Amino acid sequence: MFTHFNTSPLPVQSLSPNNEPVNHHPMTTRSKAGIFKPKTFHTVVSHHSAVPTSVQEALSSPSWLQAMHDEYMALLRNHTWSLTSLPAGAKTVGCKWIFKNKFHADGSFQRHKARIVAKGFHQTTGCDYNETYNPVVKPSTIRLVLSHVVTATCPIHQVDVNNAFLNGDLKETFI
Repeated sequence: MFTHFNTSPLPVQSLSPNNEPVNHHPMTTRSKAGIFKPKTFHTVVSHHSAVPTSVQEALSSPSWLQAMHDEYMALLRNHTWSLTSLPAGAKTVGCKWIFKNKFHADGSFQRHKARIVAKGFHQTTGCDYNETYNPVVKPSTIRLVLSHVVTATCPIHQVDVNNAFLNGDLKETFI
């Protein structure tokens, strides 16, 4: 079987009178057919839209200070950590505050959210660098559960968990 390839040069793009390129390709596209989807930009304008860029900025705002306090109290209530002395030669992994505004489904402001997270990029290559565990639910599991719920005509409720913790004891010492 022998295949023949068209080796003719590609058509040269010409310019319209106002110096814009003209596409002579035979394929019909939406833009050639005059179909355009307007770009829409959703903007939330409120006094709650300013997210602090530093801890000092957040501490100067009573509402962000309250969000930080709520996060800290949740950590204490859940016994997330305990103070210990650092083993000789070990380095600490730092932490940082993350600030976000939370909104309802209709776009209205819900609350300020402050989280304190470990700076995982301080991990050591070859020691703890590849050990990231992020337990998540697979989409197929969610579909299976929702399918069962709908088949059994059970009510469905959405829950927003303020603080979720998976606790485990670390037995490794990273130096």
